[in-house]
Amino acid sequence: MTEWDIKKLHILRTLDARGTVTATAHALLMTPSAVSQQLSNLAKQVGVPLLEAHGRRVRLTAAARLLLRHADAVFAQLERADAELAAYAQGEAGEVRVGAFSTAVPALVVPAVRALRAAHPGVRVRVREAEAGEAYELLASGEVDLALSLAARAPRAPREASGRGRDGRFTRVTLCADPLDVALPAEHPLASAPGVSLAELAGEAWIFGGSGPWSEITLAACEAAGFVPEPAHSAAGWGAILAMVEAGMGVALVPRLAAGAGAMRPPGVVMRDLGAGRPRRHVVAAVRRGAEGAPALARVLGALREATPPPG
Repeated sequence: MTEWDIKKLHILRTLDARGTVTATAHALLMTPSAVSQQLSNLAKQVGVPLLEAHGRRVRLTAAARLLLRHADAVFAQLERADAELAAYAQGEAGEVRVGAFSTAVPALVVPAVRALRAAHPGVRVRVREAEAGEAYELLASGEVDLALSLAARAPRAPREASGRGRDGRFTRVTLCADPLDVALPAEHPLASAPGVSLAELAGEAWIFGGSGPWSEITLAACEAAGFVPEPAHSAAGWGAILAMVEAGMGVALVPRLAAGAGAMRPPGVVMRDLGAGRPRRHVVAAVRRGAEGAPALARVLGALREATPPPG
């Protein structure tokens, strides 16, 4: 029977996620030669080639992908073991490290932490703000225990893209469908109209987000309404975006969580609901598969569910 080495399997999974030996080495704090040596040793142990040349890079063989499907199950079972041991040793006490995108911190994480302090004081939460896509990288590397992200930013493993099923490293829970409203200058003709649809704004100049997935979300929402928006400006912060809207430089989609979390709306900006056809972004919580049974982590997930606003 093969003597399995968990560390080598972890390196193979990381290569699958990161795509190159160099990126894998950087993520695992190893040298590229050490990564290559460990994977070569793993191939010798299992008796089949795991990597093949692909231009200047390497790619995983079919045998490596078969091995990864089993590795996903192994790592999920190890996460369950950690969860059960934590329950045995600590009960509901423990620390949970949460990685969350900027608007989720004040809108979801802070209310959840307040509730946990009152109901479960033994559960400690440590927060790290991260871009929606980066949160999954932190989760995969073990730097956080729970990632708050957007469904549109869920990572796609190569085997998922090739039809071999979903990325098996994570368990995802949808927390809410966050409605997107449109920010208009106060003097805009539609600012006081009885109703506003996204299609009516097809000819407007649009202000896009300068970081994270916001530009992609704006583009997808407008395309679903039947037009391609003109990207007139971009900015990373809601304060800058809304200031440009107030100045009449364009219009912008704003997630309701951002407004509820204290995004300061200038007096010259009107927020309009886009009605029944309003676009939404889906906020998800993700954990490493198998870890969801850990008592402290389960409490944090429950508190986040309670903190989500009702459907808008």
